[in-house]
Amino acid sequence: MKITIVGAGAVGATCANEIARAALCEELVLVDIKEGLAEGKALDMMQTDALLNFDTRIIGSTNNYSATAGSNVVVITSGIPRKPGMTREELIGTNAGIVKGVVQNLLQHSPDAVIIIVSNPMDTMTYLTLQNAGISKNRIIGMGGILDSARFKYYLSMALNCSPRDLNATVIGGHGDTTMIPLIRYATWNSAPVTTFLTEDQQKQIVSDTMVGGATLTKLIGTSAWYAPGAAVSVLVEAIVRDQKRLLPCCVALDGEYGQKEICLGVPVVIGKNGWEKIVDYQLNDQEQAQFNKSAEAVRSMNDVLKTL
Repeated sequence: MKITIVGAGAVGATCANEIARAALCEELVLVDIKEGLAEGKALDMMQTDALLNFDTRIIGSTNNYSATAGSNVVVITSGIPRKPGMTREELIGTNAGIVKGVVQNLLQHSPDAVIIIVSNPMDTMTYLTLQNAGISKNRIIGMGGILDSARFKYYLSMALNCSPRDLNATVIGGHGDTTMIPLIRYATWNSAPVTTFLTEDQQKQIVSDTMVGGATLTKLIGTSAWYAPGAAVSVLVEAIVRDQKRLLPCCVALDGEYGQKEICLGVPVVIGKNGWEKIVDYQLNDQEQAQFNKSAEAVRSMNDVLKTL
């Protein structure tokens, strides 16, 4: 098994570290455009092998995509990170060109790879990849919903004073501060609805905190988060390489599901060795469906920016 991660910044390097330590592949290639960055981080991680006892061989490459040949899964984190006060929409102009070029280079050397998009704005970058890659839509996956759902579980666990591992909670819709939809009606604490234990005000606060989870971290640390995104990518990669058939919220191409077409948006999907296998219908109520439709409208507005580039 071979995995490539493009972008050796904080997010990409954390993804690589999580994947290597989880022993998800025999060879991992880290690529970056900055001279020596990928090589240096790969060397640093490999020197933890004697301390942490993992066997993954990590290779760094400065913009040399031939080193990625034969990858089963590729993760794209490259692009400029979101800065304080910057919306995901403002990232489109720069990151669209980067992601499009990266996808072309990767598929030239690994035509059968499953592509995971992390670069922001993630929904639009996933749609851009779908439009340009020329591969099955099932092999193109945006990661955002897994990260947003982890943040949802964190805020629920704080309110309930419980372990987040005992929670099942999902965020669908766009991966944005105003487009994501934390489905608190479906959230459970070991099968018991969390709404049983939380007041209406608590529920509203948890949903609100989840929706601005990324912006909260950006404001605190001055750039995008990396530990939780890295862990979220690792979960998705593991579901693919181990063919786990996990039900995970991911950004995928919709063709009538949830009432939407010609868009990539976060929905629950079954993940296996060939990418996403099927979309699961959560039977949204009228209010949730209206929120989903509104989220789709906002993402379409971002996608329209691609036409002007």
